Amino acid sequence: MIRRLIRFVFRWVFRLVLLATLIVAAGRWVVPPITITQAVQWREQGELQRDWRDLGALGPMGAAAIAAEDARFCAHHGLDFDAIREAMADDRRRGGSTISQQVAKNVYLWQAPSWTRKGLEAAITLMIEATWPKARILEVYLNVAETGRGVFGAQAAARHWFGVDAADLSAAQAARIAAILPNPRERNAARPSEFVAGRARAIADGARTLAANGGLRCLAEG
Repeated sequence: MIRRLIRFVFRWVFRLVLLATLIVAAGRWVVPPITITQAVQWREQGELQRDWRDLGALGPMGAAAIAAEDARFCAHHGLDFDAIREAMADDRRRGGSTISQQVAKNVYLWQAPSWTRKGLEAAITLMIEATWPKARILEVYLNVAETGRGVFGAQAAARHWFGVDAADLSAAQAARIAAILPNPRERNAARPSEFVAGRARAIADGARTLAANGGLRCLAEG
């Protein structure tokens, strides 16, 4: 009886893992119709601003996002253990979540923190890194990240904050949008506070450094 139960549980766990892997792998090509976070905002706001664009149509937002959120994006395989150790050592730092982890959370999971979510997030992150190229990971991130109250993605943010398409953003404007993360509902990219303006300048400098030092090379792969 115990052996049959173990085999039954193992079979179902294997099937669930296989199904989850197939769903995540499909994200390499399939555009997410809506996320849990977007659905919650749609219920609260009554509308959503979002406009999916390919990575090539997002102008300087890719470099700005990497500089702001995950400077080692091209170097790690989903989990940046150096960033995690730094975050644990300094209570004032943001968590060590990579862009890949944020994609896992934003597309497949929910926002409320819990150990269950973090465990699932780590597993899905590894699936994403194993099946998607880095350029696709960044593209999805830039299209699903919350960039204002009821605003999602770089294109919608560019229209909302500056009245232009993402492809026409200046490097400084892209840095301002990146600077309002992770609190885009309370910060303003068009009329930045002193903190946001300072952070935007640092992000713009970081984006230039990444481009000069090959920190964006992975975007040309896959």
